[in-house]
Amino acid sequence: MAVIGVLREPTPPTWWQANRHKVFGVCGLLIGYMIGSNYPGVADSHPQPPRPGHSTPATTPGRTPAAPGSTA
Repeated sequence: MAVIGVLREPTPPTWWQANRHKVFGVCGLLIGYMIGSNYPGVADSHPQPPRPGHSTPATTPGRTPAAPGSTA
């Protein structure tokens, strides 16, 4: 019986070969966090109604406001 080849244990994987899926996973999570925290979210589908530019009502032309204390 002839020995064709010698069987031996394969060389153990390098650190990079054994852990590259962990490195890519952590990098992907970090990039996703940075993208998600630096950009605003989706715009509201129902925008808020416009607010008035001032808080006091405007007087109508041709009419003067009544003096305080008058009964008009």
